[in-house]
Amino acid sequence: MMALHQAPRPLVDPAAPPTPARRARIILLSSAAGVLLAVLWSFELVDKVIGDNVANTVLGHDAKATAISGTAAGLLFAFVSGFAGTFTACNIAMAASFGPMSQVGAAESRRGLLRALLRPVGWLTLGMVAVAATYGFVGVLLGDRLPQLSTETVDGVPVRLIQSSVVFGLIGLALIYLGLAAIGTLPDIFAGRPTLRVVTLGALVGGFLVGRPYPMFNKLFHWAVDSGNPLYGAAAFTLQSVGNVLLVTLIFAVVVLATRGGFLRWMAHPRRAAVVTGALLIALGVFTVVYWDLRVPAIFGFGWFPRMPYN
Repeated sequence: MMALHQAPRPLVDPAAPPTPARRARIILLSSAAGVLLAVLWSFELVDKVIGDNVANTVLGHDAKATAISGTAAGLLFAFVSGFAGTFTACNIAMAASFGPMSQVGAAESRRGLLRALLRPVGWLTLGMVAVAATYGFVGVLLGDRLPQLSTETVDGVPVRLIQSSVVFGLIGLALIYLGLAAIGTLPDIFAGRPTLRVVTLGALVGGFLVGRPYPMFNKLFHWAVDSGNPLYGAAAFTLQSVGNVLLVTLIFAVVVLATRGGFLRWMAHPRRAAVVTGALLIALGVFTVVYWDLRVPAIFGFGWFPRMPYN
């Protein structure tokens, strides 16, 4: 009897981008996830139930009602309020950094697990601190001239929310672009430079402060301006951003250490890394744009957006 021979499977280049059909599915599913998240998002839950309770518990008093009593208290408030605001709509997109951080960690894993853990976290922090500290310094100098600190309204819309919509809309578009580039749909300016991608994402996370309307951040901003010291502003905004990304970096560390680097080895596959990175960036970029440029304006009567009963 003649042996049956199966035709050999064609070799697939692991460095090649996903096929056009797969790219289309990634874009469609990630975009749908981002829109769905924007529809289901409960700012009451994340801002008040989670954010306020976390800050009140850690500080031991009502974080919103208690005045900031000094420099040390202000810096502590900056870090705690940043951590408490981890899941707010003006910060949740920082989770998109998980994929790019894993890519950098995978490239570093051959040199040791500790290096693979610290390098991506360090690069993310560098980009984030550069923007946050600069904005804190300049913000104190500009003070009430910034729309972010204004109490005025335009056609019933608070000026500070107009700034939020503009800033987060631009950041969301940047995340979408990075996601599409990661899967090969658009030119990838970071091809072969995953570290620079992480630094850029860190800068975008730091840029969240430029549009953030979160009440506790607003309180921190006013305290920094009232101090009149731009160095306080730089330090406070830096700690705010560090608090913002603390949880995602801890999750990254737990995943890396619990798998003994196995997750990083899994992410070392270029195509797999591209899919994970692209999907996260697209989904959270779409969420950011839809939430801040469609849902928030609709609250004030500009356009329409579906609302859940609990919002």
